[in-house]
Amino acid sequence: MKIDLSGKTALITASTGGIGFAIAQGLAASGASVILNGRSQAGITRARDRLQAEQPQASVHGVAADLGSADGAQTLLDVLPGPVDILINNAGIYGPRDFFDTSDEVWEEYWQTNVMSGVRLARALLPAMATQQWGRVVFIASESARNIPADMVHYGVSKTAQLALSRGLAKRMAGTGVTVNSVLPGPTLSDGFAEMMKDEVARTGKPLEVLAREFVMTHRPSSIIQRTATVEEVANMVVYVCSQQASATSGAALRVDGGVVDDIV
Repeated sequence: MKIDLSGKTALITASTGGIGFAIAQGLAASGASVILNGRSQAGITRARDRLQAEQPQASVHGVAADLGSADGAQTLLDVLPGPVDILINNAGIYGPRDFFDTSDEVWEEYWQTNVMSGVRLARALLPAMATQQWGRVVFIASESARNIPADMVHYGVSKTAQLALSRGLAKRMAGTGVTVNSVLPGPTLSDGFAEMMKDEVARTGKPLEVLAREFVMTHRPSSIIQRTATVEEVANMVVYVCSQQASATSGAALRVDGGVVDDIV
């Protein structure tokens, strides 16, 4: 299978590192022009330089904007270099917090960043995709959308909302040539995971990969692959969903969770 996205422009939110950057790499390698996004211009510059060095032929732009507010989303939309054919809603925050210690302000922060960022961008960009009768929107959700963590109820709820949003938008765009899907990573060896495990690496002296496997076996024992996924493995699914070959896939919640969610659907 040869995926060719030449002539398409992809906006990947929160793409200066981790899963987002891996998705940008994969889309650029498939011929798409990519627009990176992150909170700081310094982070954008580093990611753009890295991607350009890896793929000198790639067309890479970058926009610094914090998507946790309506103003931040509008900042991004106001400076886009042109039409967007592919929207990857990857912006999100996470972290453990007991339900009874989670304030309204924290709930609102998660809702604005994890859900409303995608709402605002989809609302702005989908009409043009429908007009040209081609487009791809992908929400990067999580296995936590279906396997709500007891220590991150606020996060799980926001991720379940993404599944509902994705499915509803797919129906709204029916017959337009625009597909909308969500991708659900499980435990992934990302920059964020490495940061979370930094103190444990220092305390134990164990390699990150070993600690990652121990984490999976302790906290996600239903995992079938019994390890974390790589960011590239997640990105591979996303790139496929954005391809012409995936034109019959819409309204789906596609798992890259290593089999953590224990069902057959």
